[in-house]
Parts: sequence; C-alpha cells; structure tokens
Amino acid sequence: MASALIHCSLYNAYKNASPEQNKPPKTAQFKRKTTRKSPFIKRAQSKTSFKPLVRPNDLNITRDLCGFVESGLMGNALDMFEKMNRSDTFIWNVIIRGYTNNGLFQEAIDFYYRMECEGIRSDNFTFPFVIKACGELLALIVGQKVHGKLIKIGLDLDVYVCNFLIDMYLKIGFIELAEKVFDEMPVRDLVSWNSMVSGYQIDGDGLSSLMCFKEMLRLGNKADRFGMISALGACSIEHCLRSGMEIHCQVIRSELELDIMVQTSLIDMYGKCGKVDYADRVFNRIYSKNIVAWNAMIGGYALNNYFFESFACLKRMQEDDKVIPDVITMINLLPSCSQSGALLEGKSIHGFAIRKMFLPYLVLETALVDMYGKCGELKLAEHVFNQMNEKNTVSWNTMVAAYVQNEQYKEALKMFQHILNEPLKPDAITIASVLPAVAELASRSEGKQIHSYIMKLGLGSNTFISNAIVYMYAKCGDLQTAREFFDGMVCKDVVSWNTMIMAYAIHGFGRTSIQFFSEMRGKGFKPNGSTFVSLLTACSISGLIDEGWGFFNSMKVEYGIDPGIEHYGCMLDLLGRNGNLDEAKCFIEEMPLVPTARIWGSLLAASRNHNNVVLAELAARHILSLKHDNTGCYVLLSNMYAEAGRWEDVDRIKYLMKEQGLVKTVGCSMVDINGRSESFINQDRSHAHTNLIYDVLDILLKKIGEDIYLHSLTKFRPLDVAKKRGNSPEYHSVKLAICFGLISTAIGNPVIVRKNTRICEDCHRAAKKISQVTKREIVVGDAKVFHHFRDGCCSCRDYW
Repeated sequence: MASALIHCSLYNAYKNASPEQNKPPKTAQFKRKTTRKSPFIKRAQSKTSFKPLVRPNDLNITRDLCGFVESGLMGNALDMFEKMNRSDTFIWNVIIRGYTNNGLFQEAIDFYYRMECEGIRSDNFTFPFVIKACGELLALIVGQKVHGKLIKIGLDLDVYVCNFLIDMYLKIGFIELAEKVFDEMPVRDLVSWNSMVSGYQIDGDGLSSLMCFKEMLRLGNKADRFGMISALGACSIEHCLRSGMEIHCQVIRSELELDIMVQTSLIDMYGKCGKVDYADRVFNRIYSKNIVAWNAMIGGYALNNYFFESFACLKRMQEDDKVIPDVITMINLLPSCSQSGALLEGKSIHGFAIRKMFLPYLVLETALVDMYGKCGELKLAEHVFNQMNEKNTVSWNTMVAAYVQNEQYKEALKMFQHILNEPLKPDAITIASVLPAVAELASRSEGKQIHSYIMKLGLGSNTFISNAIVYMYAKCGDLQTAREFFDGMVCKDVVSWNTMIMAYAIHGFGRTSIQFFSEMRGKGFKPNGSTFVSLLTACSISGLIDEGWGFFNSMKVEYGIDPGIEHYGCMLDLLGRNGNLDEAKCFIEEMPLVPTARIWGSLLAASRNHNNVVLAELAARHILSLKHDNTGCYVLLSNMYAEAGRWEDVDRIKYLMKEQGLVKTVGCSMVDINGRSESFINQDRSHAHTNLIYDVLDILLKKIGEDIYLHSLTKFRPLDVAKKRGNSPEYHSVKLAICFGLISTAIGNPVIVRKNTRICEDCHRAAKKISQVTKREIVVGDAKVFHHFRDGCCSCRDYW
C-alpha cells in the first residue's frame, strides 16, 4: 500500500505541505468518529495487472449507502463502500458529501485525495463539498489547489461550483479572491449575488455590501429574504437609514414583512440607525416573538440610551412570552448600565451570568469590563479582565479605555506597552483610545513616539486616528502642530472640524474657533451637537456673550438640534463670566432638563469668581445632594469662606472632607524637556537642578518687582499665617516648572507647562510678568483652559 501511495504525486503534494498550509485552526477542528477507517487502506492496482470485468453497483446497495450517509453513520457507509464497485464517481461523491455534511471536513478532503489517487474522475458534484470542507477548515492552500484543478478541467465557470468557491474565500477572509471569482463568472444566479452581499457585510464593509445589493437589483434580479437580511445588516453597519427604509419597502412588496428573520433584521437596523420608535413598531407586529427578536429590541433600546425601556422589555420577555434570557440578552443589556451608570443592575447581570454558567464568554466578559469601567469601578473591571481565559484586541482596547475614562492615564500607557508585546497587534481603536491618555499627561514626547508608530503601521490616513492626533497635540499645548496636522489631513469629517474648533477654544482663541465654524459650513459639513459644545465653550472662555447667545438660539431654529446638558453648562459659564449671577440662577430654574452636578458646578465657579457666598452655598448644597465627587466643591467653598473670614465654616468643611475620606488633590506641574517629562510639586526640592531653579526664580521675582506672597495673606487667619508661609505661593509648582523650562529650552521657543489643577491667582499674575521681562511665550494648561502668556498679557483675559 505504501509503495503505491508514494507513486501518487497528488497525494504526496498534499501530505508534504507545511502544517500551516493544511492544519485546520483550533476553532475549526472537529472530533473524529472512532469508527472511521483510513481512506488509504486499499492498494492501487498495477497498470499491468489483470482487470476483471467491472460489475455495476446494485441499486439497492447504492440506496443503502445513501441511507447510512444521510443518517450520519459514516462508519457503516465506509464499510459498505469498500465492498462496492469503486469506479462509480457517484458513490465517491456520496461519501465526500456525507463527511462534509457531518462536520468531518478533514476526512472529506482526505477522501477526495484518495479518489484522485485511484484515478476516479471528479465532476461538478464532487467539488462543491470539497470546497465547502476547505472553507470550514480555513484551509486556503488546499482550497487554491482545488481551484486550480477546476480551472484545469474546465469547471471554473460552472455557476454551482463558483458559488461554493466564493463562499470558501469569504469564510477564509480573502474577499479579494472572492471578488475575482465573482467578476469572472459569465453567468450569476441569486446565490452568487447573495454570497457577495453577505460577504461584504460580514467583513464590516457595509458600503460595498449595499452597492452590490443595488447593482443586483439594477440588473433585474429580485432580492429574496437572504439578500434583504444581509443588506439590512449593511445598513446597520453604515447607519444608513434611508437605504434601510428603501429595503423595508421592498420587504413589504415582496410580502416578507411577516418573516421573523426579516422582522428581526429590521428591528436591528432601525435601532442602530437611532429610530427606536420604528423598531418598536416592527417589533409589536411580530405575532410570535423568539429570543432573537427580543434581544434585538433590547439592544435597540440600550444603544439609544433608553435605560428603563430596555429593562422593561426584559421583564415583558420573561413574563409575557416566558422566554428565558440568554447570553446575547446580557450583552445587549450591559450598554444600558454603562451609559446610565447603573452599577447595581450591571452587577445583577454579572451575577445572573455566573449562575447560568454563561461565563467564560469573550464578548460578555468584554462588555462587563466596559460596564465596570464606565461605572467607575476600575478594580472590578481589572478583576474581570484578569480572569479572562481568552483576550482579543477588543478586550485590550476596552481595558485601555476604562483606564482613560477613570483618569488612570499612566496605567493606560502601561497597558498599551503590554499590548505591544502581545501576539495581537494594536488597531485603530487602540491608538485612538490611548492618545487621550498621552494628551492628559501632557507628554508630547510620548505622543510623538506614538505618532511615529502610527505612521509605521500605515494608519496615518485613518480619519479616526487623525482626529485623535489633533486632539492629543492640542491638549499637550502644541496648538501649532495640531493645526499643521489638521491642514495636512486628506479626509476630514465633522469630528475633525469639531476637534479643531475645541482646540482653539481651550487655548482661549474664541474668534478663531468661530472662523473655523464658518469655514466648516462653507466646506459643506453639517454641524452636530458636539460642534455647538465646542463653539459655546469658545464663546464662554473668550467672553463672547452675544455670539454665544446667537449660536445657542440657532441650534434648534436653524439646525434642529435640541440643546443638551453640556450646552446649558456652557451658557451658564458664559453668564457667570459676565457676572449675571441672578440671570444664571433663573436660567437653571427655567431649564427643560434636570440640572446635574456640571450645571451647579458652573454656578459655584461663577459665584467664587464674583465672591457671592450665598449663591455659592446654594450651588454647593445641590452638588452635595447629588452624591457627586465633592472634593472640588468643598475646596472651592472653603477658599470662599477663608476669603470672607468665616473660619468656623472653613473648619466645618475640613471636618466634612475628613469624615468622607476626601483629600485635596496635590497640585503638580509638568514640563517636557528633551523628550522627558519633568514634574514639580509645591516647594519641590527633589530635582537634580533644584539650586539653579530656585536661584533663577528668586532673580525673576525681584525683576518683576513685587512680593507676590503679600497678595495671598489676606485669605488666612493670623494663626495660619506661619503655617502657610511654609507653603508660600512664590515656590508653587507652576513657577518652578516655568523656571526649569526657561533654563532648559532655546531662546525664542515657547515654554509649555501642564498643571493638573486650576492655576492660582498668584501664579497667574507671576506668569504674566515673567513673560514680559523674559520676552518669552509661556503656555500653562490647567484643568480647564490653556493660558498663553505674551508680553504681560494672558489669552484668558484674567478670567478662568
């Protein structure tokens, strides 16, 4: 037997192929039945040996063989096959089909090679099942060899065979090869078109899927349920509501509106396109709802921030239809918890998943990490992530995003470095997730390194990534590089323009933000809600009151955009800047939305800047009642009481902070020098160049001709003066960072400093005067805005 097989070149070519070429991936391996006999047990006949007359197979025997195959009894079928006349191609096809239909894909390929070795001629009924087996095993090399055989014997243009080739290449992930087969087909049937429409959709290319679907219709082909389901999935990917509604009309004309699979696809499409009311209408018309339909409706509610409706839908599913939630139900519900901060409900889902043994399940575990991260429970997110047996790129991206959302920027960067050492390489989402961490750490050197890595990966033209790069440079204080990169972008979207408008806003150049908005409209981009957040922020920071009111009023009238809580917060900042505190209070009372901590925080900050203690106390009471992070509120209120000489209230605030375990954030200033980020705290003497820094600072303080410390004494009671003198503002972290920047950078270059808290009045006043005496531009980015100090003036106009 061995000697005969050695002379079979086709078999040897197959066996000698590398393991990577023929070995199926882990996900495609199937347990083989122990009753299977080796397909290579028969010795090939010698060409010179005597050949007896071949007797055709009895019809009853052939029928029994087919019966064994249809019943999945492949062992019995193979035993019968060995006793039959094997010159008949039909019985070979029966066995190959049986192996493929029973999930024994490797055996099907083995049997095909045995068939070739024994000289049995394959036909157009042999190859579809062999090709299907290659697709299921993701065996590209074997599939291409079979494709080559088809071309050799002239079956490469057979419609039935070509449809299987298209399906194989799509399953393996080589959509270009599938396109080539499709384009070279002289005749295409509905299966051919459906395969391509579905293939593009599964590959995530919704636009190509829709174009293929429309081309199919243009050529006179009538879409069936399978084509419509794939096309609706493509509409969901691209959020293309209009095309989805057109397909819905075709569904009605084709009388498929009662098909449960089509109805479910419509629900999913409308939900992902933001039309929950349309999805609900389709859902309510389903007479007998299955778990897939319920999951699609729950997912639609969750994606569109209908928290209560998604859980009400779950309750109806269990009570009305007695349908038991599955793992997809849990996955679809978790976004509702993430967006609304419903930690208790999220934990309940987690517990239910454990009880029902849904875990481990990669997608569910990733959704849990996302939920805990967005709910502020970073430790729980880390616990779930570390317990995962399998992680993909999405899992890593979710953990990076969780660190960024919880302001653990250094941990996010560490996680990114860890990803670089994993077999899974970062994608566009990874890069876009980690760049905000770089921006918040004000590490231009880290940002430039990642920028270089992006170019190396070939992602420089990715608009999503480019937007993140612009934001990163702007937040690092390098507005010029952000603008240059923006100007060099080939493809800009509305997010690109919004990012640049916000960049100029936080740097105090409100007029330039408005000019960008005009240019954006001139280019044909339609503004959205985020555009107006950027614009109103620009007006607030730059004190453009009339322009701010104009943009706010035009949102609904001209663009049909309902103002959200962020827009109202920006308007409150604008009113507070102008000192209209009573008007600001009335504005809050007349708001159609429930005021959040963001709203009351704006009023508190305005009251602080205009020394209105009564209104500040009102705002503080509301903030405290919302159980928000109260540290900043307490510190602001304490400073106001100190300035008013209300020392008992100062002690009361300190007691409340201590009781709740709240600690005032330690001020820290950073400056990038030669690719290294240098950090300073107040009175810092840990730096290697401490003596030089303090000598330069003393010289500068004498040059600006003012004892700044005297300005800050009035806010402290006499007993605290000695204590406060040890923490004198003349050695605050901002001044130390500025001095180190001045002595470490070339003359003419700006000094860029980042601070994690708001810059104090003393440091702000000093920075203005230092910029004047040194003739250097100094940029200080605090927790809210960037201050550009030039010639003794600041871009914020002394309001921040």
